[in-house]
Amino acid sequence: MTVQQEAESATEGHDPLEVWIDQDLCTGDGICAQYAPEVFELDIDGLAYVKSDDDELLQSPGATTRVPLTLLSDVVDSAKECPGDCIHVRRVSDRVEVYGPEAE
Repeated sequence: MTVQQEAESATEGHDPLEVWIDQDLCTGDGICAQYAPEVFELDIDGLAYVKSDDDELLQSPGATTRVPLTLLSDVVDSAKECPGDCIHVRRVSDRVEVYGPEAE
C-alpha cells in the first residue's frame, strides 16, 4: 500500500488529523519543511514548528495544527523520515497517534 493510500485509509470516515512537533527531540534537519513547507517551518533557533492555517509559526510547546487532506501524504512522509522521531500525527477526536513514534 502506498503512503497516499495508507493516509487516505486512516482518515476515511474518521475525524480530521492534527500534527505537532516535540521540539525537545527535533534535530533541525528540516526534512519536514522540505516535504510539507505549508505545514512545517524551521525557526531561527534551528528547530521545526508547525504553522497555522494563516501561515503563522506556532511556537508554544505542543502546539498543533490541522493536517489538510491534500497535504496528508507529505505530512506522513515527514513523520516517517524524521531523524528525530519528533513529528506526531493524531486524530483530533481522541488524540490517538496514527503516524509518528507513538503510533501503533
